[in-house]
Amino acid sequence: EDCRALWDRYGMPQHIRAHCELVADMALALALKASSLGMRIIPEVVYAAGLLHDLGKMHSIAHGGDHGQIGASWVMRETRNGIIAQAVLFHVHWPWEDRLQECVENDDHFTAMAVLYSDKRVKHDGWADLDDRYADLLVRYGVTDHARKRIEESRMQGKSVEAALSRRLGVPIHEYTAHRGRLVKRT
Repeated sequence: EDCRALWDRYGMPQHIRAHCELVADMALALALKASSLGMRIIPEVVYAAGLLHDLGKMHSIAHGGDHGQIGASWVMRETRNGIIAQAVLFHVHWPWEDRLQECVENDDHFTAMAVLYSDKRVKHDGWADLDDRYADLLVRYGVTDHARKRIEESRMQGKSVEAALSRRLGVPIHEYTAHRGRLVKRT
């Protein structure tokens, strides 16, 4: 309820709420799997981070700026939870790419990695694999060589995070979606 109240306070439109719900579902499923393996993960914190990851989106569309940075500052002010704020800040790009596996193994960074990956698996308000998600991003935003290069770099990082999470969780997560906190094998 607290996350949804923040959606209202910061004017998040319905289509972004639907997107955030699916991102939160996938992140929660990953967190529950990690928790079952003995990682010190608080699934509710991961779920909240998924719900709030695009809190700054509408502000950045209307006024400019980085929606991750804007959202993270609001989340930190509102929740005082650095783990949630970190996940919001880094849900588009993880800056320590050379240490992805180490970060996935680290309980303190797992939330951010789970939200980053989950965001890349949701296209609008439906599930997608990484290639489908990024094909859509190329069509919508790949208008310059620079934009296309950044989109491809993000896709490759998504693939790296997917591989790191799959190794850590012992599950080929690209084969799954999520439903009510569970990973569900796609057919």
